[in-house]
Amino acid sequence: MKRLAVALLLLAVPASAQDAAQRRAWNAPSAPFRIVGNVYYVGTAGLSAFLIADPAGLVLIDGGLPESAQVIAANVRLLGFRLRDVRYILNNHSHLDHAGGLAALQRASGARMVASRGDTPDLIAGRTIERPELGRFAPVRPSVTIGDGGVVRVGDTVLTAHLTPGHTDGATSWSMRTIDRGRPLRVFFLSSLSVAGRALVTGRPPRDTSAVAQFRATFRRLATYRADVLLSYHAEQFDLADKRAALAAGDHRAFVDPGELARRVAAARRAFDADLIRQRRAVPQS
Repeated sequence: MKRLAVALLLLAVPASAQDAAQRRAWNAPSAPFRIVGNVYYVGTAGLSAFLIADPAGLVLIDGGLPESAQVIAANVRLLGFRLRDVRYILNNHSHLDHAGGLAALQRASGARMVASRGDTPDLIAGRTIERPELGRFAPVRPSVTIGDGGVVRVGDTVLTAHLTPGHTDGATSWSMRTIDRGRPLRVFFLSSLSVAGRALVTGRPPRDTSAVAQFRATFRRLATYRADVLLSYHAEQFDLADKRAALAAGDHRAFVDPGELARRVAAARRAFDADLIRQRRAVPQS
């Protein structure tokens, strides 16, 4: 726990009372649980972190806020696992609310940090370089740089990286297969697809930034993917509360929905198109 506390010293200061309230809500404790197969939820109430358990070792995906690290570590232990058995830590993108706890968790576990080339500069800098307003976090240096289609393997568990940039230059989704009650399932860990204040338009006359091409390519690629279980990194992005309640009530297939990935991608594409129109209209033409 001392090593966790060291990284927490670099906790970013909220910009406003509203920001502080949001952080408290996101970081409220949440009991860990098994989702399907060997996939477990170990995140907070609002920010997801996932643990994949294989007899050969563990994989942890995402670190939440800086203050989330202790919650995640405690949840791993509550499930009966040991933090030192985490072999790899993966990140979905390099914003404070997902990368903030990575350094502390990496130090506490000794795991290898895995990230995309596009997000690595942010992780090393301890901030989203193009958007300093998002806040600072403890820097972490990836020991493995993953490309599209790259794999992380622990025992019989194989996680495949899918580069889905737009939200950040290196936003990365992950996929794997698991067995739940004798049935094979495709699990997809979807990185954020929202614009979330990123500039899509710049200059006079206005021209599209590189993020526009990134988003469009990501939407095209994701439209070809299939998954039985969709997971993401904010609770509302995959209806975590409702599914968890259904699971607790006895529906062991509460998280199984083969159509959800396509619906989420289509909704994100519509939201992106609307945001792009708004940003184009907001820039003076001369």
